[in-house]
Amino acid sequence: MNQKVLRTLEYNKIVERLAEYAFGADTKERCLSLLPSTSLSEITNAQQQTKDAMNRSLKKGRLDCSGIKPLSSAIRRVEIGGTMNIEELLGLCKLLETARRVKAYGRKEREDFPSDSLSELFDGLEPLSPLCDEIRRCIISVDEISDDASSNLKSIRRSIRSTGDRIHAQLNQMLNNQNVRNCLQDFVITMRNGRYCLPVKAEAKSQITGMVHDQSSSGSTLFIEPMAVVNLNNELKELSIKEQDEIAVILATLSAKAGEYIPAIETDYQLLTELDFIFAKAAYALEYNGITPHFNTERKIRILKGRHPLLDAKKVVPIDISLGSDFDQLVITGPNTGGKTVSLKTVGLLTLMGQAGLPIPSGDRSELAVFDDIFADIGDEQSIEQNLSTFSSHMTNIIHILKEANEHSLVLFDELCAGTDPTEGAALAVSILSYFHSRGIRTMATTHYSEIKIYALTTSGIENACCEFDVETLSPTYRLLIGIPGKSNAFAISKKLGLSDTLIEDARTRISSNEQNFEDLLSDLEASRITIEKEQAEINRYKSEIAALKQQLKNKQEKLDESRDAILRKAKEEANQILQEAKDTADEAIRNFNKYGTTRPSIQEMEKQRTNIREKMAANEKKSSKEKDTAIYNPKVPKKLRIGDSVKVLSMNLTGTVHSLPNAKGDLFVQMGILRSQVNIKDLVLIEDAAPGSKKYAKTGAGKLKMSKSASVSTEINLIGKTVDEAIALLDKYLDDAYLAHLPSVRIVHGKGTGALRSAVQSHLKRQSYIKSFHLGEFGEGDAGVTIAEFK
Repeated sequence: MNQKVLRTLEYNKIVERLAEYAFGADTKERCLSLLPSTSLSEITNAQQQTKDAMNRSLKKGRLDCSGIKPLSSAIRRVEIGGTMNIEELLGLCKLLETARRVKAYGRKEREDFPSDSLSELFDGLEPLSPLCDEIRRCIISVDEISDDASSNLKSIRRSIRSTGDRIHAQLNQMLNNQNVRNCLQDFVITMRNGRYCLPVKAEAKSQITGMVHDQSSSGSTLFIEPMAVVNLNNELKELSIKEQDEIAVILATLSAKAGEYIPAIETDYQLLTELDFIFAKAAYALEYNGITPHFNTERKIRILKGRHPLLDAKKVVPIDISLGSDFDQLVITGPNTGGKTVSLKTVGLLTLMGQAGLPIPSGDRSELAVFDDIFADIGDEQSIEQNLSTFSSHMTNIIHILKEANEHSLVLFDELCAGTDPTEGAALAVSILSYFHSRGIRTMATTHYSEIKIYALTTSGIENACCEFDVETLSPTYRLLIGIPGKSNAFAISKKLGLSDTLIEDARTRISSNEQNFEDLLSDLEASRITIEKEQAEINRYKSEIAALKQQLKNKQEKLDESRDAILRKAKEEANQILQEAKDTADEAIRNFNKYGTTRPSIQEMEKQRTNIREKMAANEKKSSKEKDTAIYNPKVPKKLRIGDSVKVLSMNLTGTVHSLPNAKGDLFVQMGILRSQVNIKDLVLIEDAAPGSKKYAKTGAGKLKMSKSASVSTEINLIGKTVDEAIALLDKYLDDAYLAHLPSVRIVHGKGTGALRSAVQSHLKRQSYIKSFHLGEFGEGDAGVTIAEFK
C-alpha cells in the first residue's frame, strides 16, 4: 500500500487511535506501524484473533497488560555477567506478575470449553513464580531492600540500628548537659555527610571538642561532630559500606537467577506484546461496534450499514455499498456536501482496516475483497511550489494511477476531471472510466457531469448511485441509493433560496432539450422512488404491527392454557382429597354400624362421633373461607414501611420484623424469629407499637450502638512500637468497632521496619470474613508502611 493513499483515506488517524488502547511502549509502536496485508491467510488469522479477543473481553472484561516494560538492555547485560539494578529487577518482577495475571485470564473456566485462536498464546506464557516471588521477597520498593533478603544484611542492619542508638544516647546525654546546651543553636541532633552532629553557635565552637562538617549559610551555626561519637560514627560508616556491599551481592544473586530463565523471559515478553496488540485491536473495535467481515478473492465488496469510523457514531448515517458482483464501476452523483466523498472514503478506509486485521464498523454479513493496492484521487491537491493548478495536480495523480493500477486494485476518484472546461472534462472522465472498465478494475467515482450519468446508464457493468437530497429542507439525508442517478437540484435549491421565477425560467430555456428531458426523467424517477419507499415503509409498519399482535395473542393464549391446566389440576387434587375423606368417613360409619348391630349401642357414644364429623366439616369450611378472604382482599396493606417495623405475615400467621424495603414488585424480606423469608407487601399487616409515641429504635440498642461507634471510631489505627501480639489484639477490637460503625475502609499504620508487623497484620486480615480486600498504601498514603483494608 502506498503511503499517500493511507494519508488520503486517513488511515493514519485509525492507527493513532488504536495505539491509545495499547499498554506497552513496543505495542504502541507496533500499532502505529500497522499496515494492511495482501495475504488472505494473514488477514483471516488476524481477524479471527481480534474476534476471539472481543469475545473474551465481553465475557471477562478487558485484558490488563499494564506491566509490560522492555528489558532487552538489562537482559543483554545479564547475559555477559552483569547485574540488574533494583529498578530493572522490579520491572522484571512486574513483567512476570503480568504474565501470571494474563495466564489466569486466559485459563478456560471448564475443561470441555473449546479452544480459540488465542489459547496457544496464553498457554505459552511461563510466569516463573519462584523467581518473581524471590524478587518480591528481597525488594520492597525502588528505595528499599528487605531485611530478610539475606541473613548477613539483617545482621548488618541490626548493628546499624544498635550503633545509631548508642550515638543518640551519647548525644542526648550531651544535650542534657546545661553547659553544652548553652553552646547549641538548636537542641536537636542532625546529620551532615552521613555523620551525626550538633548545631553549635559559631562563637562557642571552642567549647565543643570535635570535627566541623558544615556551617549554615549565615555562618552563625557550625555543625560539629563531638569527639565522643567519632568512633561510633566511623563504625556506622563502615556498617553502611558493608550494607551497600551486601545489597550488591543480593542484586547479583537475583540477576544470576534471572539469567537462568532468559529464554522464558524473552518469550513471555513477546507473547505479552502480541496479546496486548490483539486486545488493543479488540478494545478499539468494541468502541466503534465493529464486526468481522467475510473476505473473498473475487474482488467483491458488499458493505451493509457501513459507517465511517472517524465520524460520530450517533450522527453518521450508515450506507449500503456493493461493487464487483453485477457491476465493476459505481458512479456517485448528487449535490455538494451530500456525502459523496464520505462514501468513497468509507469504502477505501474500511477495506484498509479489514486488510489490517481490524473489524469494520458495519452490519453483519458484510463482505470485503483483498486488493493488492488502493489508489485514490480525493481532495484539492493544488501545488503552488510545482506551479500546478487544481486540474493539473489531479491529472498528474490520475496519470500515475493509470500506470500503476491493475485488475487487483481498487481505484477511487472524487470529482473526476473537475476544474476544467465541463465539455472536455466530461469527455476525459468518460474515457478514463471506459479504460478502467475494459480492464475490469474495480472503480468508484463521484461527479457532477450529466455525460457520465448517461454513460453509466447506457453501459453494461457500470452502475449509477446518488446521495439523497431533501429539496424541501435544502439538506442532504446522506443516504446512498444505488441504481438511481442523482439530480443536480440547482433550480430547485435556487428557487427555495429566493431566486425569482423569471430568472429560473430563463435559465431553463438556455439548456438543451435533451438535457432538459434527462433532468425531467430524473425528477420522475425520484418522485416514483419516494412514493414506493413510503408505501414500502407503510407495508413494513403494518407487518410489524400484525406480527406484534400475533405474538401478544399467542402469549395470552399460552397463559390461559397454563392457568386452565393449573386450575383443573388443583380441582382434581381437591376432589380426590374430598372423595378420600368421604370414603374414610363412610368406612368408619359402616364399621360402627356393624359393631352397634351386634352389641347394644351407646347413644352417647354415637352422638359424640356425629359431633366429631360435624366439627371436622365446619373446620374445613372455615379454613376454605379464610383462605379465600385472605387471597382476595387485605384491607390493611401498609402504605409505607421502614426497616425495623413489626408486621404480621397473613399467609403464615406469623409476626416478624421488616428486614428490607419493598422492590418495584412489592417484594421484601421479613425476619420471623430464625426464619427470614421473602413476601409481598400485600400479605402484610403493620403491627402498631405497644407504647404509643415511642420511637422504633427504642426497642433495641443497635441504633444507639451504631451512632456511638460512628462518632468515636477513627478511620486510622497506629500500631507502630507494639509487639505482634499487642498489635493484633488492638487491631482485632478496632476492626470490630469499625465494622459496626459501617466505615467503608480503614488505614492501618504498622511502619516498614523488618516487615514482621506488616506480615502479621495482613495475615490477620486474610482470616476476617468481613474484610473485602486490602492492599499496601500507594504513593502519598504511606507506601509500604501502611495497609488499607476495605469492608464488605
